[in-house]
Amino acid sequence: MAKKSLVDFIKMKKDGEQVTWVTAYDFPMASFVEQAGMDMILVGDSLGMIVLGYKGTNPVTMEDCISHCQAVRRGAPHTWIVGDMPFMSYQISDADAVANAGRFIKEADVDCIKLEGGVRIASRIRAITDAGILVIGHIGLTPQSSGQLGGFKAQGRDVVNARALIKDALAVQEAGAYALLVEAVPPEVTGFIAKKLAIPVYSIGAGPADGQLLICGDMLGLFQAFTPKFVKKYANVAEIETNAFKEYVKDVKSGLFPTDEHVYHILEPEEEFQKMFAEFK
Repeated sequence: MAKKSLVDFIKMKKDGEQVTWVTAYDFPMASFVEQAGMDMILVGDSLGMIVLGYKGTNPVTMEDCISHCQAVRRGAPHTWIVGDMPFMSYQISDADAVANAGRFIKEADVDCIKLEGGVRIASRIRAITDAGILVIGHIGLTPQSSGQLGGFKAQGRDVVNARALIKDALAVQEAGAYALLVEAVPPEVTGFIAKKLAIPVYSIGAGPADGQLLICGDMLGLFQAFTPKFVKKYANVAEIETNAFKEYVKDVKSGLFPTDEHVYHILEPEEEFQKMFAEFK
């Protein structure tokens, strides 16, 4: 399959064709996603919760993100991959933002980067795009700043906050981002933003837009701590894996595993081995 390009994503918005993307964090998951024909993969800092067991995304480091991006690229060489800028990798200065975005491109071989925020990080987006790196913006519920938002809560549900989100969206486009991700925002607001902006607008829990994103751990039932309202579960992998492990424990404890079909037999007569064993008595 041919990897999508920036031109393809712009054309898909113009033609009204939906873009599909999910998160992935390792080689096998990425390979499955590519086999399914997904348009994009996000190596999100959600790996902190889904893979590393943190309570949130803020502990995730650049090294964590780059390592997982490298694994995903190996698993999905023909898929457009987005590297997620972790907390404090772009907040300090434009220079830091450019340097860290550059690390993603050079070391992880991603196609673009994503960072959270609108008006307040417009200069970061502009600096990164001026360096020749493609950027996806992210507004609405932004997990890295969830403390300021009062927790993991939907955003833009009143006129004042919706107006601020629209300003954020316009700022992201003006700063040079090629696309925008909107999270946990009412569909009325998302729909307005998608029509207002010339760039593609994608949704995660924000209703119809130019495409949809889901977290793989949520949609596959891998992450058991909680499931956001906007998630549709397509499998319950945690249940399947847990039952498989239970069966394994049961088989080993009862002597049902391993059996003769699961072992490698010697290639010489047993007597020769018994003689060899005797040497060590």
